[in-house]
Amino acid sequence: MVRSLLRLTVTLFAVAFIAGPARAQTAGEKTGNAMEKKGGAEEKASNAEKSKGANMEKAGKDEEKAGKKSGDKTEEAAGKHKKAKGKAIEKAGEAKGDEAQQMKKSGNDSEKAGVKAKKAAEAADSK
Repeated sequence: MVRSLLRLTVTLFAVAFIAGPARAQTAGEKTGNAMEKKGGAEEKASNAEKSKGANMEKAGKDEEKAGKKSGDKTEEAAGKHKKAKGKAIEKAGEAKGDEAQQMKKSGNDSEKAGVKAKKAAEAADSK
């Protein structure tokens, strides 16, 4: 009984020593990670939006070309409208992507500041 208790105690101490202290994240690190994650998701969405706009613009060009070829003014006008709308959607997607990249950068900066603050606190505690 004593041997098994001694073995268990030694094993737990060894695991605790090898694992080291648990790494808790600071508020800055948590905020930074969340911002980076959100920025990544928004960047993905903006890429999809840009692709949708480019496809719409291409379809509008094709429709406009077909309208010119057949002499159908309404089809030509619809194609021009679709092309303009596609271009606007694509530009909005690009702007959203730029914002997402900025958010990821801000999140990274916030995370770095949190790590720096944590290291400073650990240095102050060790003195």
